[in-house]
Amino acid sequence: MLRVNVAITNVSAERFWDIRKPIPPIQINTNLNLIGVEKKSNDSLEVPFVLTVNYNPSVAQISLKGRAYVAGDKAEIDKIYGEYKEKKPPAPVIVQSISNVVFIESVLISKTLNIPPPIPLPKISAKKPSEKGSRINYTA
Repeated sequence: MLRVNVAITNVSAERFWDIRKPIPPIQINTNLNLIGVEKKSNDSLEVPFVLTVNYNPSVAQISLKGRAYVAGDKAEIDKIYGEYKEKKPPAPVIVQSISNVVFIESVLISKTLNIPPPIPLPKISAKKPSEKGSRINYTA
């Protein structure tokens, strides 16, 4: 069984938009880049990564750098490292583990900077009073 421990080693974030002006409609681009896979021993790998979040228009930017430490039995580690050498996509468990950590951290940073979070939030639409029921529809 693989164990993935994600550590953020560098955080950079800046708000460019004047805090007194309302934020216009924006487009948010996120890019998670796994820089490589480094074999550290027979049962461990290191996967350096960078997450960049860009806002258009240029409201703010967020950048997170770090490393995922992957541990498992020799066969699992050899398989993942071999697939990396063959230019195959990284194991989903590694990408998911990194994504979980960096996106949560980027949401917290966006709150600190008072900018929209870099993940889509659920849209809440209430039914009109004339419609039966009082449910609220939560759709993503």
